[in-house]
Amino acid sequence: MELYFPLVLDGANGTELQKRGYDGSVCTETWVLEHPEVMQQIQREYAEAGSDVVYTPTFGANRVKLEENGIFNQVADYNRRLVAVSKEAVGDKVLIAGDIATTGKFLAPVGDITFDELYDIYHEQAEALEEAGVDMYAIETIMTVPDARAALLAVRDVSDKPVLVSFTCDEKGRTLTGTDVLAALVILQGMEIDAFGINCSTGPAEMAEQAARLRGYAEVPLAIKPNAGLPETVDGKTVYNCPPEEFVKYTEKFAEAGAAMFGGCCGTGPEHIRALSGSLEGFELRKPAPEFGDKIVCATEKNVFILDKGIEIDEVIRCGSDLENEIREANKSDSPVIAVGISLESDLDEFEYAQYAIRKPLCIVCNDADLLEQALRLYQGRALYAGELTAEELLPLIRKYGLIA
Repeated sequence: MELYFPLVLDGANGTELQKRGYDGSVCTETWVLEHPEVMQQIQREYAEAGSDVVYTPTFGANRVKLEENGIFNQVADYNRRLVAVSKEAVGDKVLIAGDIATTGKFLAPVGDITFDELYDIYHEQAEALEEAGVDMYAIETIMTVPDARAALLAVRDVSDKPVLVSFTCDEKGRTLTGTDVLAALVILQGMEIDAFGINCSTGPAEMAEQAARLRGYAEVPLAIKPNAGLPETVDGKTVYNCPPEEFVKYTEKFAEAGAAMFGGCCGTGPEHIRALSGSLEGFELRKPAPEFGDKIVCATEKNVFILDKGIEIDEVIRCGSDLENEIREANKSDSPVIAVGISLESDLDEFEYAQYAIRKPLCIVCNDADLLEQALRLYQGRALYAGELTAEELLPLIRKYGLIA
């Protein structure tokens, strides 16, 4: 299925549920299953207001989040039933996006989970959403690159349907863990997502600045889903004070930045979507316009880098017990890249731990396609390649992991 543009996404689910009775006594997913008519009314109102896409109420329906709420071994059942709520609400009138969100987990050594474990968590949910019959996927409100990569790889392994990946960031374009959304864009579009977005955290005014930054790096359509302004606390309650008419003043700015998908996050409701849909009358798609010509655009987990082609590698760091210290020294060198050689299975354990010290573009030097794929899976940036593998061997890794060869 190919997406058409513009696509009007839905507005908030969480804050709308709170307005209509959700009191936080149980997790949102359980409450929706106990009160499906409330969720269905919200989604019908979004569809009537002009949404082309509604998100399934599966935001926290991954294993980690469900278990935090005392719900065990029910990922498939919860996702199936929650998708059914949306299907009953809107039928085939609009697209139903399988909503996948953060686990809240961090990879070792910062956290206590491996990338493969993170992938398995997302694979379980993605498989359930696919079996339930969603039309597309929205991996949203993401704060870490590992979450985004693991979720995307999991979805791609069960489905060929369109995937939107959307990050949340502050007014400076940084996520909670310090990743620049430009780096996130470069990494994820290299992995062949269908659209990249930013949602939540800020209102439309602040998000317009970040959308403008993304335009110069984007090769895919952009999706914009701001809050109804910045949250304020009034009488102990969180409120959003950006009314629909103010909310849509930034639609043209988003379109100029290359946005093709428009919606709302916290504090927005059906009237925001109605106004948004109306503001898109006469919309013309402005395709993103990457600014860097034939230069190489790559990224670490945190930052984006622009390199000239034909970079020569001065030194290849070999994996060993001192790998992290060698990487730290290489960060201080004049070389524009850090080259790490992977030649043995045992190298991968050392590389997995030490990669977090990398502060410059990474070039992986490897002559074994299987080892190279494992290294790419572990590395949370977008890497370059040097070695003797053939174009035929490299092509699947270029498509799957965004390898630059």
